[in-house]
Amino acid sequence: MSDSSSGEPQKNSSNRPDWKTHGLRIIRSGELDSNTPQTPGMTRAEAISHASAGAKKLWAGTVVVQPNAKTGPHHHGDLETVIYVVRGRARFRWGNNLEFVDEAGPGDFVYVPPYVPHQELNARKDEPVEAVIVRSGQEPIVVNLNIPSPEDVAENPHDDPFHSAPRN
Repeated sequence: MSDSSSGEPQKNSSNRPDWKTHGLRIIRSGELDSNTPQTPGMTRAEAISHASAGAKKLWAGTVVVQPNAKTGPHHHGDLETVIYVVRGRARFRWGNNLEFVDEAGPGDFVYVPPYVPHQELNARKDEPVEAVIVRSGQEPIVVNLNIPSPEDVAENPHDDPFHSAPRN
């Protein structure tokens, strides 16, 4: 536990921090918790939170968007979000009408400012998008929005604006 006056970990009998109990915490892959707010089209799993690791100022977890899937438009309130793409090709739409678009692949970081309406799409038909997410707070804020996705209104029915061509 922390010393309530200073935020420092409690000290042991030799007046040193008790790092054994209050130090580094490893959350194993099998310990992630999917009992967290979800958005249609993706699966979130919590790794680092107050409950799992004692974190006070941030939240971290994973997200998977399956092939041929997209999320519903949403935002995360006043939280800042960082996304690190591990596998696959993610397309992001954002803005009041999801009018802006860009893509990210393995090794890319994406920053999502507070209150930005956005949508994640799997830009490929053949593999899932897997990413790590870190947020600036503990609250599991997910505000799902009723905004039509531009892909739902294709100008030419033969176009496939939803997917990217495979990149080598």
